[in-house]
Amino acid sequence: MSREENDEILMLAYAKGDAAAFETLYRRYKDAMYRYLLRQCQNPATAEELFQDIWLRIVNARQDYTVKASFRTWLYQIAHNRLIDHYRRQNTRMPESYLENSILEKVATTEASDPQRIVNGQQQTAHLAELIAALPEAQREAFLLKEETGMTLEEIAAATGTNRETVKSRLRYAFKRLRENMGLT
Repeated sequence: MSREENDEILMLAYAKGDAAAFETLYRRYKDAMYRYLLRQCQNPATAEELFQDIWLRIVNARQDYTVKASFRTWLYQIAHNRLIDHYRRQNTRMPESYLENSILEKVATTEASDPQRIVNGQQQTAHLAELIAALPEAQREAFLLKEETGMTLEEIAAATGTNRETVKSRLRYAFKRLRENMGLT
């Protein structure tokens, strides 16, 4: 049984009243979900509010849950839609990139015995975090879903309500921009 199949089975079990199944899903996805929200809205208080609301929506939707996509895709689709609702409720213009039809930990991994490498790794991590934050919202979202959660192009497309080619394009532009700004091209 793959992890994704296991996720769906857990959610179906939770729909039947198995609270431990929900706890497993929550433990599995809470950190990546919070990081995704924080990097999308760049405000810890807002990220926390959205985070709580998304999990509350999962709890409230449990009785109606049917397996139409992977649980992970369904979860991030709820998060994506909640972010759009957030922009609308704030009466701010929705980011243009939304209107179009842990990577950081990897960079920070260095040999602990070399203080200079640790400092360099921390600086690279901070620089990369700034570059990710500067990406257009839809590119940042696609990048974070790919790198933070390991979602496939198809899963990202389903979660964001776009098509596979749009996701592919957003990722291509995000990676290109990050490489250029990191001086890797």
